[in-house]
Amino acid sequence: MPQHLRDVTTDDLPAITAIYRDSVLNGTASYEITPPDLKEMTARFHAIREKGYPYIATIDDAGVLIGYAYASAFRTRPAYRWLVEDSIYLSPGARGKGAGKALLQELLSRCTALGFRQMVAVIGRASPASVAVHKSLGFEMTGTLKGTGFKHGQWLDTVLMQIALGEAKDTPPDPTVYPGSLFTE
Repeated sequence: MPQHLRDVTTDDLPAITAIYRDSVLNGTASYEITPPDLKEMTARFHAIREKGYPYIATIDDAGVLIGYAYASAFRTRPAYRWLVEDSIYLSPGARGKGAGKALLQELLSRCTALGFRQMVAVIGRASPASVAVHKSLGFEMTGTLKGTGFKHGQWLDTVLMQIALGEAKDTPPDPTVYPGSLFTE
């Protein structure tokens, strides 16, 4: 499936809202129960972008947005500012065709270039496909949280995976440059 990666714009948000809606209603990657509307998804987009985190889309040859990914804060405490969490969502027809891996590769590249030191994946329902794509790019399993979500009539486990970026924990970070400037202590 040929595809093109690019930054998300506000014009993409209706398609992103539809993809996420399907994931909320029919999947277990998100533990949300009620899909957010376009207004809420727009607010979330701006909150992520205003902090300088990457937010990218993959577009098929017909010009249709078939998936998106972004990095965001894992937690909002200042000491976590060097760690990002990835999120990837695909339209049903794009799953299993390499779109998720392409988005994750680009996200890893951008987050490394920005100066982040670690990325974590919080994978709902321990999705085998999501675990596999993360593992294929070097993420390591760091833990499983048992029965942490209840959705679609079942208890769901959450898997945590992690990958080191750039200099990782080998050198102290510079708190005066991004992402050090994300929070004040």
